[in-house]
Amino acid sequence: MDSVRSPEWPAAPLGGVAANSATARYGMSSGTGPIVGRAGPPPTAPPPYRPSSEQGSVPPPVGRPAAPPIPVKILIAGGFGVGKTTTVGAISEIAPLTTEAEMTSAGIGVDDPGVRSTKTTTTVAMDFGCVTIDRSLKLYLFGTPGQTRFGFMWDDLARGALGALVVVDSARLDDCYPAIDFFERAGLPFVVGVNAFDGRLALELGEIRWALAIGDHVPLVQFDARDRLSVRDALLVVLDRALDRATRERKA
Repeated sequence: MDSVRSPEWPAAPLGGVAANSATARYGMSSGTGPIVGRAGPPPTAPPPYRPSSEQGSVPPPVGRPAAPPIPVKILIAGGFGVGKTTTVGAISEIAPLTTEAEMTSAGIGVDDPGVRSTKTTTTVAMDFGCVTIDRSLKLYLFGTPGQTRFGFMWDDLARGALGALVVVDSARLDDCYPAIDFFERAGLPFVVGVNAFDGRLALELGEIRWALAIGDHVPLVQFDARDRLSVRDALLVVLDRALDRATRERKA
């Protein structure tokens, strides 16, 4: 992981900073802007993703104390203002640690979430939360910052992670290219989760897969970052993807 370079972030478009409230952010109307696709999927892709058939966990023997759950580190990544902080907050069983700061006029032309956004705060370091899956497994969620200037932190945040959920805004697909490129270079299993801000997507999932140039081995799911059960389902896909890869590497 030490050899992985931080994302090559594109220059942020100029424009006034529209505010940011998480609630109003999800009330935006969907629209389709110009989409610039990536060059293509990685040269060597693993086999297509297949969900695991294993279900449940084995209970501990009677009379023996249960072992503590195994900690699993998962990253919540993506571009600026796509819903990473909301995703962590919706599922965390503890009060999530956030590093939100008010956006100021100094960020004009640097932190631009789009003309339809009402974003007023931004993550300046990371988000943190956790959720217990069952008696044997506990997920620790680390939300990455989405701004260009914090790209250097991604290497440290990714160290020790078993998988990642790349959150995508279907109306601003170009904002998630650096995250996808980063995890492809790192070789870290990831799932692309398209956040339905207003309950709808600007594009169909098939069109999004084509625009992102991701292979069939990368799961692509739709979810709502505000809904706990929806976030849970997306994270279970990330976990299953990580377990699938670990199983294949063990057999190799």
